[in-house]
Amino acid sequence: MSSSPTAPPPRGETVSRLARRFSLSRSTLLYYDRIGLLCPRRSGDGEYRRYSEADVARLAQICRYREAGVRLADIQRILDAPEDSLAEVLEARLEELNAEIAHLREQQRVIVGILRSKPLRERIGVMNRERWTELLRASGFTHEDMRRWHAAFERHAPDKHREFLEFLCIPDDDIETIRGWAAEAPAAGTRNPGGRGA
Repeated sequence: MSSSPTAPPPRGETVSRLARRFSLSRSTLLYYDRIGLLCPRRSGDGEYRRYSEADVARLAQICRYREAGVRLADIQRILDAPEDSLAEVLEARLEELNAEIAHLREQQRVIVGILRSKPLRERIGVMNRERWTELLRASGFTHEDMRRWHAAFERHAPDKHREFLEFLCIPDDDIETIRGWAAEAPAAGTRNPGGRGA
């Protein structure tokens, strides 16, 4: 009595194997599938995802653009219509990087100013909201400079911005208020660190 033929093993990469191959988490690949950025075929009853070589090549492109800091929505635009979107998206990202670099240089300028002024360092002592505001004013920052600084910080590094505000021992409600108006404020210019202080 002959046994029924067994089905050939499904081809393609599994979620776990592909995640390890690209040093990503499984949840990242599942998220890409959910938003339509990388949608593998399903095998069997639809429970198992299998990634083809074309999917692997697409993921390699996704990772490359992510390394450049391109947003997922913009990556999808590039992959779906490269001739129409590639230059536009990358030029916009380059402008963002230039703004971030200018912002970092402004922070560098403030830090260098602190390090060069021993009397100022001694007067500031342990850092808190009031002393940070005093420090910025002593470095030549106006109230509007401080607000623009917060807007740029919130835009480019929101998690670090929150950590910094917590470092200044600002109450949670005040932190959310600062981050709220900072997120809505235009991030033009680069000279700025401290809302109503911060």
